[in-house]
Amino acid sequence: MSSETFRSGYVAFIGRPNAGKSTLLNRLVGEKIAAVSNKPQTTRHRIQGIVTKEEGQIVFVDTPGVHKPGYLLNRRMMSAVHDAILSVDLLVLMRDASVSTGNGDKFVLELVKNSGKQAVLVLNKIDKVKDKGALLPLIEYYSKEFDFAEIVPVSALRGEAIDNLLNQIIKHLPTGEAIFGEDEMTDQPIRTIVAEMVREKILASTGEEIPYVTAVVTEMFDETDPEMPKIYCAIYVERPSQKKIIIGKGGTKLRDIGMKARHDIENLLGKQVFLKLFVKVVEDWRNLEGRLDEIGIKE
Repeated sequence: MSSETFRSGYVAFIGRPNAGKSTLLNRLVGEKIAAVSNKPQTTRHRIQGIVTKEEGQIVFVDTPGVHKPGYLLNRRMMSAVHDAILSVDLLVLMRDASVSTGNGDKFVLELVKNSGKQAVLVLNKIDKVKDKGALLPLIEYYSKEFDFAEIVPVSALRGEAIDNLLNQIIKHLPTGEAIFGEDEMTDQPIRTIVAEMVREKILASTGEEIPYVTAVVTEMFDETDPEMPKIYCAIYVERPSQKKIIIGKGGTKLRDIGMKARHDIENLLGKQVFLKLFVKVVEDWRNLEGRLDEIGIKE
């Protein structure tokens, strides 16, 4: 396509926790750059994933799930959502099509209505909807509430209708040159992606409480030996009892987390890495400005 018809812009995912935003981002980009879990509030950073096609370039912004803020951590997460809404060219409202409409869904819809921005509605998790006719009332409800530019049912998990979604998004972006190089997939530093990969494995291997009191920071990324970088990650928890849970009996759980995270990191980098994990107890870190700054969750 000619440069006169090439389109580019920023697109923010917005939705409730567990709508599948990070799963879709990873699917679109083709690499795991955002932590994915079935536990709410997995995304904490404003992660940008870049998709470049012949017709245009989309810079996706994955925002934290919209929720009621409590800790300073949560307030900063919600601030990231509002900042993203203000700064992008197009919104993608993601909705889990397999569950009934709740107050949280209505609140997210109000954010879209009040944004003054064009929006695409993505009905995700259609693989969980046996009777596809059940999508029609949902489509009718959202169509009456807001004039969406497009309504696209997808399955982020299975990759269904993903190419169609990209095409529908691109045609609503402004014409303009590419924002990033065509081989770039994210604006996130590798240290952040590594920390996200470790945190994802913690989310997958621990119970209901631990994910909310855990953060991961890449404290050292040593490439003295380019063939096998040495990576040291600190895992923050708030109490000694939580540290015991993550380490596990005889260190088994921490070793398992490290082994699985190392596998993903090596796939991403295309080389072997030495990964060392250690657990730090930092009481009430979710309310400490300095710790949140260190983790990369800025005001």
